[in-house]
Amino acid sequence: MAKSVNKKSSSGTYVDRDLSWMYFNRRILQEATRPIPLLERLSFLGIYSNNLDEFFRVRIATLSRIAECEDKSIKKESEHASQLIKQITKLNNRYAKEYEEAIHEVTAALRNENIFLLKDNELSEDQQQFVRQFFRQKLSGFTNPVWLSAVKELTEATDDNIFLAVKLHTEGRKTPEYALIELPVAVCGRFIHLPDKEGRSYLMYLDDVIRFCLPMIFGGMGFTHYEAYAFKFTKDAEMEIDNDLRNGMLQKISKGVKSRRKGDALRVIYDAAMPKDMLKRVMNKLNLDKLDTVLAGGRYHNHKDLMSFPDCGRKDLKYPEWSPIIRKELDENVSLLNLIQQRDRYIHVPYHSFDYYIRVLQEAAISKNVKSIKTTLYRLAKTSKVVNALINAARNGKKVTVVIELLARFDEASNISWSKLMQDAGVHVIFGVEGLKVHSKVTHIGMKQGPDVACISTGNFHEGNARIYTDYMLMTAARGIVSDVANVFNFIEKPYSPIKFRELLVSPNEMKKKFLRLIDEEIRNKQVGKPAYIRMKVNHITDPVMVKKLYEASAAGVPVDIVLRGNCSLVTGVPGVSETIRINGIIDRYLEHSRIFIFAAGGEEKCFIGSADWMPRNLDNRIEVVTPVYDPDIKADLRTVVDFGLRDTCQGRIVDGRGENLPWTTEDGARFRSQEELYRHYLALEERERDVHQD
Repeated sequence: MAKSVNKKSSSGTYVDRDLSWMYFNRRILQEATRPIPLLERLSFLGIYSNNLDEFFRVRIATLSRIAECEDKSIKKESEHASQLIKQITKLNNRYAKEYEEAIHEVTAALRNENIFLLKDNELSEDQQQFVRQFFRQKLSGFTNPVWLSAVKELTEATDDNIFLAVKLHTEGRKTPEYALIELPVAVCGRFIHLPDKEGRSYLMYLDDVIRFCLPMIFGGMGFTHYEAYAFKFTKDAEMEIDNDLRNGMLQKISKGVKSRRKGDALRVIYDAAMPKDMLKRVMNKLNLDKLDTVLAGGRYHNHKDLMSFPDCGRKDLKYPEWSPIIRKELDENVSLLNLIQQRDRYIHVPYHSFDYYIRVLQEAAISKNVKSIKTTLYRLAKTSKVVNALINAARNGKKVTVVIELLARFDEASNISWSKLMQDAGVHVIFGVEGLKVHSKVTHIGMKQGPDVACISTGNFHEGNARIYTDYMLMTAARGIVSDVANVFNFIEKPYSPIKFRELLVSPNEMKKKFLRLIDEEIRNKQVGKPAYIRMKVNHITDPVMVKKLYEASAAGVPVDIVLRGNCSLVTGVPGVSETIRINGIIDRYLEHSRIFIFAAGGEEKCFIGSADWMPRNLDNRIEVVTPVYDPDIKADLRTVVDFGLRDTCQGRIVDGRGENLPWTTEDGARFRSQEELYRHYLALEERERDVHQD
């Protein structure tokens, strides 16, 4: 196992959350350079770019405010933030070069597949005519230039788009004029598909379409020559509300920062070919300071649009389709609520269809045996079957309560809209808890006869997410668990009432304490010779208390095996500290999102699933729910999920605190891809189930 040389604390065993995030995002970039289907490589490049935008918009914005705060009582934190920004900037510059290389490689590979991205000066006569016609029909009226001299502060504009800085020349006149055009991506998309010809597909960036049409945009004004260069900027979106700062620091920073306003630019990327005089004029409009990032890039920016790159009918350049697996036991024409009352059930999306959860809600909405439905909603699909089922339940006289989180970042407007629709239908809507973001994923169904039912998930009740995120859902009628789920809703309505949870681990109440006790139990069992191990699958581990406790377990000889996707503050392989910790970071076609925790417990294994990662925000500042799993078949499946993740040598990389994301090597050179093997595993289970049923 590789050892880390990344020393980020006095003990050298804690990697800052934001540095670890940069390492994680680089892992996504590395996936775009691997021999996977070509259009999937483009998608990973888009994901990398989109992630980076959000990171600067939120995390770097927060660090910048801390660094600029004038309150002397947090001088140490301010100095650390300044140093961290410098480290991140250095990594960002390094990764930007790798990104540009990847873009060039993928573009060349597209040409080899007869997919051509044409520039404005590469068009045939027929293509020129098509582009002019496209401009007249689709773009005219949406490309509205603004003279740069008339712009006071460029940051008043949105940072979700790309801008062209245009230099306009007139023959016989030395002084050029300057204008800005915001690309109307929302109108027609980023990529314009020109007519195919002789088996070849031709596309253009919208940037180049507008470059070609500049004479039409500025028609009749006497300009004879045009230059256009792209740039984009990222603005300070907010001081992160669910931050990892100590209590009271948020208020001090908000009061102490004088120079930065919400909405100021903090990162600018521009075409390196942009003339210096033009660059200077643009920068003067952006109100930058010394800690902000200014990066020379290529001809095109906002590569997040690559996530929606046209497939040109080339399904062979994408991952083969994996249709959701039909679960025999849940697919019969019987009551799902009755099935859950008989025995615990589960689904693991996207391997299984999310529609089984929708069916539970739809049945509850019309069943005469159901009296109430309560659920938490964090993010919702644009056309949500979940909300439709809840509205239908309210119309059928059920008492429906929905806790909707209005602070789900970048989904605030959508959640507000859905809230109004539900309220109009008679749903009792609770808008979260002041000071505590509701991130738990729980549903409670109250029955008139028989035990109540609960669904507890690791991910949002969101049909779209369920097609690309791996999430696990327990459906249970176990009285202790279901009673605790009901109390979660009581706690949300009265967050400071003394509610005890007997089965569930609930934050911010006692989740962290219970996790610490579970780890302590493994340490004690190891010391007395009983079976002891910790195996888990999470998105992020950055909580200093949990990091320290895992080191304590490792020092005691407890094997700690982790499947992880994102931020990780652990440093593995440190003698006497973390020699027994092994972390496998997986990036693949599905976004790994489920949280699973398995403890040996002296031979009587304990399994848990839930919504919480091991970050301060999850354990201390949010309402999260983790449930024990008792059904032996479901526990066996959870072991399989974690085991497959730990065995992944194809998509897994070594997470050790250095950020290199090195691949695993095995003596026999065998390759194991966990997502593919899990899909096959579930297919085989259903085939056996059908065979048993037929016999």
